[in-house]
Amino acid sequence: MRLLQCREVIIIGPSTTEMNMKRDFEDHCWKDIVNEELLEIYGAYKRETFVGPRSAVLAIDLYNKAYKGGNRPVIEVNREFAGSCGENAWKAIEPTQQLFAAARRAGIPVIYSTRHADTAGVHSTNRRMKEEAESEYHIYEAFKPEPGDLVIYKERASAFFGTPLVAHLRRMKIESLIICGESTSGCVRASTVDAYSNGFHNVLVEECTYDRSMLSHKVNLFDLHHKYADVMHIDEVVAHLAGMVRKAA
Repeated sequence: MRLLQCREVIIIGPSTTEMNMKRDFEDHCWKDIVNEELLEIYGAYKRETFVGPRSAVLAIDLYNKAYKGGNRPVIEVNREFAGSCGENAWKAIEPTQQLFAAARRAGIPVIYSTRHADTAGVHSTNRRMKEEAESEYHIYEAFKPEPGDLVIYKERASAFFGTPLVAHLRRMKIESLIICGESTSGCVRASTVDAYSNGFHNVLVEECTYDRSMLSHKVNLFDLHHKYADVMHIDEVVAHLAGMVRKAA
């Protein structure tokens, strides 16, 4: 397992102004599939959302395989490149670059998870796997790790399961995670639930997460938002990180 050295952390919380700019709790992508009855059932989860203190970005599986076939409908690219997220992945590139740039300006750690092609028969899901090149799981060029970033190699869906991620987060005194990547219903969900179970405050950046299925994407963001994470929009998170820079100046 290859690990890179971590960078220093700037510890500054959200300002009152940033807290007040939050949208309505349900102002998210699932509005077209969730009815009023379900919102009433989940009403007890409504709360104020925020980026927590001592944050790090956790980028889940931003590897080449997810982008293969280009910016085309998922059904098209999957006929040639099984496992690609097609246009859903490509739509998330620009907001994810915004997130990374804001995090680096604020001096908070950027942590990646990925896997190796050969995991000795251990698979993250039950999907039929074919022989793959190691380069399939290299981080996509738009998000190339920088010196000081941490890269975690995993074999199961969660970035926490069987890896030293918690140990590194504790050593860096991280309390909160800003999570992005793919897939929403798979490795992002598994990692978010494990992060919550380990006591971290989680933010999922809506525009920076994606899935092969938009239905799975929306349903899982809705469920995670109400139980295990604060789903926030990229502009909210970037504004918070910009506030950290201003306070540090």
